[in-house]
Amino acid sequence: MSLNDTARADRIHIAFFGKRNAGKSSLVNAVTDQELAIVSDIKGTTTDPVYKSMELLPLGPVVIIDTPGYDDEGTLGELRIKKADQVMNKTDIAVLVSDAVTGLTDDDKRLAERLAQKNIPYVIAFNKTDMLTENGTPDQGTGKQTLYRTGSGKEIPCIYVSALNKTNIHELKELIASVKPEGSERRLIGDLITPSDMLILVMPQDEAAPKGRLILPQVQMIRDILDEHGMALCVQTEELEGALNKLKERPRLVICDSQVFKKVAAVTPTDIPLTSFSILLARYKGYLDSALKGVNALKNLKKGDKVLISEGCTHHRQCNDIGTVKIPKWLKEKFGFEVEYDTSSGTGFPEDLSAYKAVIHCGGCMLNEREITYRVKCAEDQGVPVVNYGILIAYINGILERAVKGININL
Repeated sequence: MSLNDTARADRIHIAFFGKRNAGKSSLVNAVTDQELAIVSDIKGTTTDPVYKSMELLPLGPVVIIDTPGYDDEGTLGELRIKKADQVMNKTDIAVLVSDAVTGLTDDDKRLAERLAQKNIPYVIAFNKTDMLTENGTPDQGTGKQTLYRTGSGKEIPCIYVSALNKTNIHELKELIASVKPEGSERRLIGDLITPSDMLILVMPQDEAAPKGRLILPQVQMIRDILDEHGMALCVQTEELEGALNKLKERPRLVICDSQVFKKVAAVTPTDIPLTSFSILLARYKGYLDSALKGVNALKNLKKGDKVLISEGCTHHRQCNDIGTVKIPKWLKEKFGFEVEYDTSSGTGFPEDLSAYKAVIHCGGCMLNEREITYRVKCAEDQGVPVVNYGILIAYINGILERAVKGININL
């Protein structure tokens, strides 16, 4: 991702699903006008999901995802299907690609049911119209949309296309845009401030900070403040007290990295609102309420209980890593005993969470809203509470009530 790109987590995720040889990869190439996916007549050519961040009119910034065939076979085929199923958890709009010659098969209909179960808006693209005879569908080549009525009576928009001849590709893009889910009105910070408000961002530049750049939540926060014509004063932890003393007026809010919550709270007057990047991310991604409920469940942890610590990215873990080192240490100091920990990262979030008493998740800056919401719901459906790093650390340091009041939320 370049410095001018929209973060992947904030892009609309459009995934192409279907059977092997339905022409998913060819259609992805036609839609993107790039040779993004490898194409061949051999079934199962696409073995892993392929991602491409791009601008797609009329939608804007999107991520296009090509997936393995949903009817793959054998041991490896099952793993590929699982990969395709994981993609659904982050899909905002789906394109079900079916062969125009055979029409919807039972496998296609089962896939449609799966998309409906996950509440994913989707369209059906009947590909390979170039192979139809003269007696084929009357919609061939016209771009006219049709409707598929599901078993539940819901009508799904369909279109006949040819990836080979680039027939109705523009119309397909417009059809995809027509089912775009309503965008979230949530803001990272902009709705909490007014023009000319001063905010202090406490951003430690320690061994975990990437050299020469800022991490994504910090960049997003600064941008949202600027969009609202506010002012952002960025300091490291050691400079916070001096910055507060130099300001003629108190700042609207102090936002800090969760790891320095304790130090920041110690030097920030109690009449100045305080919160963290991670808590604001939970609010922005739509799972703050769940995370606040989840923190209460941690009080019931017992020695030997198992907890999952999960992160959305796959960064290299440092020797003093927050997830695998600091949080276990702080919890032991808080409760006086140790619990067992498993970890997951990237897309490796387990479906079966029955072995865990709680899930402790990162802020989720690298995950789109649908995927983080899926993870939270997956845990809640199994009776497993979820809390994120920022809320957990505020709770450990006894400042959770202050941290959420800083963003006008009462416990």
